[in-house]
Amino acid sequence: MQGRNQLAKLINSINLCKTMRELDKKFYKIGDVSEILGIPESTLRYWETQFTIIKPKRNKKNIRYYTPNDIEIISKVYYLVKEKGLKLDAAQAQIRHNREGVDKRFDAIEQLKNIREQLVGFQNTLDEVFPDIDPSR
Repeated sequence: MQGRNQLAKLINSINLCKTMRELDKKFYKIGDVSEILGIPESTLRYWETQFTIIKPKRNKKNIRYYTPNDIEIISKVYYLVKEKGLKLDAAQAQIRHNREGVDKRFDAIEQLKNIREQLVGFQNTLDEVFPDIDPSR
């Protein structure tokens, strides 16, 4: 069961890396951001109240519009809260007092995820080309 949870987290992380590279619109509605990051809309709204750095634009009808930069900030919050397991107060303190360090760690992890994604792709290609070779060799 734990292996499945780790695999699900890995797949979610890889999908997030792909999606973050493919952001091409200037603004995204909350439903789009929820789908891109795999975070419920209610969580996004709550995090907006808890993290001063999450400030989506709003139109006259009070509809939230997120920029790609907003989405990147939210993904850093997700990293701190969901992947590192920090409580909201601790994540807020990390961002407030060590923003540069958080950015560097997040960027390094994103690069490692991209490398892992490429390696998995290479492995899958090798498995297709050489299906009879025992992977334990």
